[in-house]
Amino acid sequence: MNATGLARGPKHFLDLDAFDGATLRHLIDDARRMKQARAGRPKGAPDDETPLTGRMLAMIFEKPSTRTRISFEMGMRQLGGQTMFLDGRDMQFGHGETVGDTARVLSRYVDAIMLRTKRHQSLVELAKTASVPVINGLTDKTHPCQLMADILTFEEHRGPIKGRVVTWSGAGNNVCASWIHAAVKFGFELRVAAPPELEPDAQVLGWAKAQGGKVNVVRDPYDAASGSDAIVTDTWVQMSESDQLGEGGARSRHNLLMRYQVNDKLLDAAGRNAIFMHCLPAHRGEEVTDSVLDGPQSVVFDEAENRLHTQKSVLLWALK
Repeated sequence: MNATGLARGPKHFLDLDAFDGATLRHLIDDARRMKQARAGRPKGAPDDETPLTGRMLAMIFEKPSTRTRISFEMGMRQLGGQTMFLDGRDMQFGHGETVGDTARVLSRYVDAIMLRTKRHQSLVELAKTASVPVINGLTDKTHPCQLMADILTFEEHRGPIKGRVVTWSGAGNNVCASWIHAAVKFGFELRVAAPPELEPDAQVLGWAKAQGGKVNVVRDPYDAASGSDAIVTDTWVQMSESDQLGEGGARSRHNLLMRYQVNDKLLDAAGRNAIFMHCLPAHRGEEVTDSVLDGPQSVVFDEAENRLHTQKSVLLWALK
């Protein structure tokens, strides 16, 4: 199975719900192994083994990025491969040429494709047609690469995540959807504190319920945070939403979400052993205060680093 529902074809990494827990656990453990093997080495130095020598990863960006681009570029370099940056605005990707035709062309040139897109359907269409692995670098629906880094980060600080409690406080966006997938696949409880207007996607919640996952939507963020091992949040207005909402819509969303801000009081409700997580970039003073983001319970920069290590494990899984 190639994680797209097809029995044959390339090994795509599209969403966590398509994988069994054992495969995802293997990817996390492999990332931890590679990270430990690089301890103390220069960032640009290749790994001791470079299994992706001669391989080329095309990276298509319809949305700007810091962590996604740099982590994939460095990951391929450390594994011996190369990358090609493609700006979606400079391509005929989905406009002037179908996504499927672009997939067929790129498959003749490169060994794998990473897509960071505004439309999840573009990712699905690309994977259906490409004859090389396709990796989800972010869509408007999900962000699975971030969650792999988040799971590794949690376990580095607090041990196995199975059976633990994680609280999401804020809008039920794409990162939240991947946290829901992860809760089911890794066996932990997820409490989503969100206003009714900004709940997670109903289909994602329905999937989690059908799978027997411990995922609950809670209105009061302090009830959700009590006894949690981690508090997680994300920006209130994402890049793809800012133009659609406009200034008035963004202000209205901020008003809805202000009580879900992660501040010292909310973190105290979880306790001293709880860690704070955020995929970054953070809007300081909005979804999180400076005192939390820069405080001793914050692990956000470990998360950012771990994008490199977990994506290396995904690249190896897809290309070896």
